[in-house]
Amino acid sequence: MIQTISIIFFFQLFSLNGATESGIFGGKVSKPHSRPYMASLQFDGHHKCGGILVRDDFVLTSAHCNDSQMTMMVVLGAHNIIKKEKSQQNLQVADYFTHPEYNGKYDYDIMLLKLKNKAKLNKYVKPIGLPKKNGKTPANVACVVAGWGYVAAKGPASHVLRETKEKIQFPAECKQKWKGSFNSNHMICTKFDKKKGGICQGDSGGPLICNSKPQGITAYTYKNDCEKPNHPHVFMNLHFFLPWIKKTMQG
Repeated sequence: MIQTISIIFFFQLFSLNGATESGIFGGKVSKPHSRPYMASLQFDGHHKCGGILVRDDFVLTSAHCNDSQMTMMVVLGAHNIIKKEKSQQNLQVADYFTHPEYNGKYDYDIMLLKLKNKAKLNKYVKPIGLPKKNGKTPANVACVVAGWGYVAAKGPASHVLRETKEKIQFPAECKQKWKGSFNSNHMICTKFDKKKGGICQGDSGGPLICNSKPQGITAYTYKNDCEKPNHPHVFMNLHFFLPWIKKTMQG
């Protein structure tokens, strides 16, 4: 078992056999409200993870973002998460659907949140469509990552949504670096330019968007150093999880 990765939250430290929760270091500030599907998952008013609105009553995120000891609030329509913007909607979670195979480690790290009330869809809040089941994103394609996470490996966190691009990596290269922590069928990994930036602490559950569709959900990076370029960033592969996602939302 690799011991070089861990899960890190903004306001509490929590180790989980290796995965590090992630946000955007470097990159640029997103155009306000240009990504109306983005969700900020918060506990006691503090951002913990990202997520994406996939239906007016469902948000997709990482399973490790759940905290059974605290009540989660989903904030939609936000750009600056420390301001009370008129565009924001604060919605309670009615139910948590963690993938049944998730055991607290690396694999199957995905979760659906059923909202207590449906989101009011407008120009600030819109769901994003899911990819096709049999689709595949080739290596070296540049994809967008976005979130409210750390702007450097040592912090601080960003109050406004930031984004940058990372390139899809060949699965064999991911496996070579991450060994048993990487499942080629369930995960995607990306390479990144340290100057352009990438995901870091605080952005787990956020999307990897290729050709305007989400292809992955942010999972983990190298422990305490999201800027380490020889360790690719890892995402859950949405193509594999589509049957479970659709079945759960229909149920």
